[in-house]
Amino acid sequence: MRALQITGERRAELTDIEAPAAPAPGEVQIAVKAMALNHIDVWGFRGMAFAKRKLPLTVGAEAVGEVIAVGEGVIDRKVGDRVALYGAVTCGACPACREGRDNLCENPGGVMGFHLDGFAREKLNIGARYCVPIPDGVAITDAACAPVTFGTVEHMLFDNAKLKAGETILVHAGGSGIGTAAIRLSKDVGAHVITTVGDDEKGARAKALGADDVINYREERFEGVVRKLTKKKGVDVVFEHVGVDTWSGSMFSMKKGGRLVTCGSTTGITAQINLFQLFQQQLKLFGSFGCTMRNIADGLGKMERGILPVIDTVITLDDIVTGLERLESRKVFGKIVVTFD
Repeated sequence: MRALQITGERRAELTDIEAPAAPAPGEVQIAVKAMALNHIDVWGFRGMAFAKRKLPLTVGAEAVGEVIAVGEGVIDRKVGDRVALYGAVTCGACPACREGRDNLCENPGGVMGFHLDGFAREKLNIGARYCVPIPDGVAITDAACAPVTFGTVEHMLFDNAKLKAGETILVHAGGSGIGTAAIRLSKDVGAHVITTVGDDEKGARAKALGADDVINYREERFEGVVRKLTKKKGVDVVFEHVGVDTWSGSMFSMKKGGRLVTCGSTTGITAQINLFQLFQQQLKLFGSFGCTMRNIADGLGKMERGILPVIDTVITLDDIVTGLERLESRKVFGKIVVTFD
């Protein structure tokens, strides 16, 4: 069967690998139908790994598929089920896992497509507990954006930042995959959304998604505009995933008691914090990594009622390297989805 594998820094090859054997007890076999690209795929493509990994490595951290076989003891999944796939290996036994908080697993095995072989292959065996059912009314290309994109944003906004109706949120990089999702999910709960973008075209598209105020960060200092828009009060929540380039401005953009939640650092990993500002303003900082399977299910539920991801491009597995390069260039608005049929 076909798989897309990283063979070295910026080297990816579509190759033939051995098809999986019958699923083991507790596993199901999945025919992968679609996969969404993320910056973690770009990091792997660049050769950036935060743990030792063995090449070649099959890429792909966010995917959906159809159950085509079930192993012994599997009773809650059946052949023909469409499922979203949880993109990390967790122990299932520690207190966090038993409470359904797999992203806080005490004994994680790694992230699919980054530390471990990922989803960019036609078939794979996976534990049945990692499979989240897709509602009948949700298109497979939309569902492909549930395991990481919607799941991550659900965890950031509602588990960590506790965003609620009537609050104001600053969403950075409103044209990105999680940025577009954050706009839609924030508006869905009745929040006022301010977003930053890199050009006026993305600004117009973000406005069309529902953003109330749009700031072109290349033309204006976003923190100054935020203070003006909020009459110097600042926002209740900052949705961060950019890192060093926006960190100081994000801190300045919060109101007293404001919450900043971050899941990424695409512009660098080391930032300074003004501790006087932190404690005097009583700010709250949340680190957020991945999501729970409940977050994925909640995201799919919102898709079912019409809160859909923004899809920039749909490509085939043959074009995935072009898709990774396009994502790296930031010339996207929303998600790039790879289909396998």
